[in-house]
Amino acid sequence: MSKIKKNIKNIDNELDKYNFQKKNAIRLVAVSKGQSHTKVIEAYNEGQKIFGENYLQEAIDKKKLLEGLVIEWHFIGPIQSNKCRLIAENFSWVQTVDRIKIANKLNEFNKNSEPLNICIQINISNEDSKSGVKIDEIDSLVSHINKLDNIKLRGFMAIPSNTDQSDMLMNEYKQLKNIYEKFKKKYPTIDTLSIGMSNDYLLAIENGSNLIRIGSKIFGSRL
Repeated sequence: MSKIKKNIKNIDNELDKYNFQKKNAIRLVAVSKGQSHTKVIEAYNEGQKIFGENYLQEAIDKKKLLEGLVIEWHFIGPIQSNKCRLIAENFSWVQTVDRIKIANKLNEFNKNSEPLNICIQINISNEDSKSGVKIDEIDSLVSHINKLDNIKLRGFMAIPSNTDQSDMLMNEYKQLKNIYEKFKKKYPTIDTLSIGMSNDYLLAIENGSNLIRIGSKIFGSRL
């Protein structure tokens, strides 16, 4: 059994246990940035159909090599306004929207028949070096996105603090879950909380995540 096949199988088995306990589907995004298209094909052949990319040009080049595969592509990197057209044209999900300007451009450039699925990235750790909207700015961004016709607000994404302090992490997870539950009650399209990566996805699931983003634990180290 190949490493990728074994890794996906192990993660799927873990998710099955949580799905049974919570009666709530947890989706896995295989983060393929820095990975070859052949590794994507290997993961795809094991049943993985959702992939996330951080770098636009790398993603476009990879997509050309993977034509014919039915993949749900998620953009999970920082967004520059001059890249919005290509992002809207090449992805079905964008998880890192944190400004009205970016939301407007994605809405303008999405010419597909289906709305572009959007997650608002929250800067839950309040670090200047991280992208994401501040907590007190979420309301206005949610309200604005909800009025746009060509994008659909699906939920929230965050990258918690890179720390071993469990109390700090748990506090951030709790805040994110509370934000998600609050807006989910008000906006019917919201159904996604995207937190959890290779080093913390089980803890994230225990705290309400239903979309996890895993790269190295599936593919190994990047090129």
